[in-house]
Amino acid sequence: MRLIISFLLFFVLNIGFSQKKQISEQEYLVLQSKIRLHFNANVDSALVYAYQMEKSSNNKHLAFANGVMSVFFQRKGNTKEAQKRYKAAFYYLEKIPESNEKTQMKSYIYNYGGLAEWTRGNFSKALEDYQTGLKFSTQIGDVKQIIKIKGNIALVNEAVGNYQLSIKNLKYLIAFVDENESVFTKVELLNYKSSYNLGLGTAYESYFMKNLSKRFLLDSAEYYYKKTINYSQNFVDNKISAQLNLGNVYNWKHDFKSAEKTYYDVIFLAQQNNIIDAVCIANYNLGDIYYTTKKYDKALVFFKKCDSVAAISNTNKIAYLKSNFYQAKIYNILKQPDLAYKHSKIYLDNYEEYEAKLSEEALEVNYKQGVDDLSTEMISIEKKYKKDVFLSRGLKVFYVLMFVGIVFLLIKNIRDKNKANKKMNALIEEFKANIEKKNNPEFEIQEKEEVVFEHEEIYLKKENVNLSIDEAKENKIVEKLLALESKHEYLNADFTLPYVAKKIKTNTTYLSYVVNKRFGKSFGEYSNELKINYVINEMITNHMYRKYSTQAIAESVGFKNAVSFAKSFRKRTGVSPAQFASNI
Repeated sequence: MRLIISFLLFFVLNIGFSQKKQISEQEYLVLQSKIRLHFNANVDSALVYAYQMEKSSNNKHLAFANGVMSVFFQRKGNTKEAQKRYKAAFYYLEKIPESNEKTQMKSYIYNYGGLAEWTRGNFSKALEDYQTGLKFSTQIGDVKQIIKIKGNIALVNEAVGNYQLSIKNLKYLIAFVDENESVFTKVELLNYKSSYNLGLGTAYESYFMKNLSKRFLLDSAEYYYKKTINYSQNFVDNKISAQLNLGNVYNWKHDFKSAEKTYYDVIFLAQQNNIIDAVCIANYNLGDIYYTTKKYDKALVFFKKCDSVAAISNTNKIAYLKSNFYQAKIYNILKQPDLAYKHSKIYLDNYEEYEAKLSEEALEVNYKQGVDDLSTEMISIEKKYKKDVFLSRGLKVFYVLMFVGIVFLLIKNIRDKNKANKKMNALIEEFKANIEKKNNPEFEIQEKEEVVFEHEEIYLKKENVNLSIDEAKENKIVEKLLALESKHEYLNADFTLPYVAKKIKTNTTYLSYVVNKRFGKSFGEYSNELKINYVINEMITNHMYRKYSTQAIAESVGFKNAVSFAKSFRKRTGVSPAQFASNI
């Protein structure tokens, strides 16, 4: 009997220890080094080592493992898991006793949080996390960590267009690393030089794209891309990015032969390492070269390859969109109306969905051409061939109608634009006035009372309200709603009717009734208006906010996608977010 009990006890204990085990400090440091070695080169391999570290029972090990995994899951597009891991990292961090070791771990985790936010395109939040991490690493004099975070801050500056500042910071960091080689391992040294030289190359190229007359900037970009390739033998992602961008530099210089060879090398290397996005872009860029050099048959081959890769992997919608633009142009040149019409229609059917994204990506390093008048040209191609595909008679009538239609559209467009501008300017003045009211509390209170009176006056006239609630209870619900507004709870993606009803301890029927009665709109309209008003206010008062992509702004106020956000924003202001920002 004792033997059986001993066996069962051993079995239970063995199961418990198989889940969590004690990892020595030496094993932890080895796993940490392996994770950092594969950090940029191979996310899947790095994740394997992070999972091994996660089996530890040590809170420090668990904090690091979850922090670094938040970056890896975000790179794989799994935002939900990335955010879950980031919260777990702080959970384990709090269990570590106060010490320099804990301060160092705080720096690591905030840096990883910044990297995850940067990957999501939330540059402002990324900068905030980096600065917090920098504060902790500076407290304990962690030179390596300070270098890493300053490098990441330089990349944020580049992403928002502060190219000169980014170049200055990256050059300083490269010089610092060179002067302190003995502090770093060989792998760390190569990693820093690879990343910082790539950053310099993209900063110079992006700076050139805003100053096309300064051709010497391309020479600097070429120099740093070549240095990146030399330092990136063990960092495949950086090597592919540098080669792809180097091809773009050759393209800008009209050295099409060198650009062609470089893009072929990118496709080969990217296919070997299953980096689909790079395959798609390189095929698009080859198509662009052959279009520019009037080798239309070859251009079509590579544009179609780009389409296939984008369709299969559901990646790089911009490359897919623009490849259809050029295919329509080529078929127009080759006098093939059916195909010209087909591709112009694909372009126009998809353009509105990606309009906001295109406005942000217009100067993207991986694309040589701009996008200013693409839709206009596609509309003309579509109209040109639509009659050949669907009509066989009435050409003169068609041309007359088309001319009248264009004149009508031009007039309508001018009127709509003027109307939208008036609406937008009125909104800006309204929000500026609201900002001034914050400095005059008495006026603000008086104004609020007037607004409530207007809503009550309007909705007392409604005869279709079948529900009646005690006025004190209504006021309590409104009071709680306003408290949630003041805390900006509406920025949460979960700010739905059931969620808010639960939060303020009422039911959805009462909440919906009160919002309809007091605010004159459905709960969904009320929620969207709060979000859009927040964005308008931020755009007016925060110049950095205007530089964010439409996707990033949508995420910051809890919209699930940029398309629905852009529609709501246009409905409120009469213009797109990008147009509103540029007009401010």
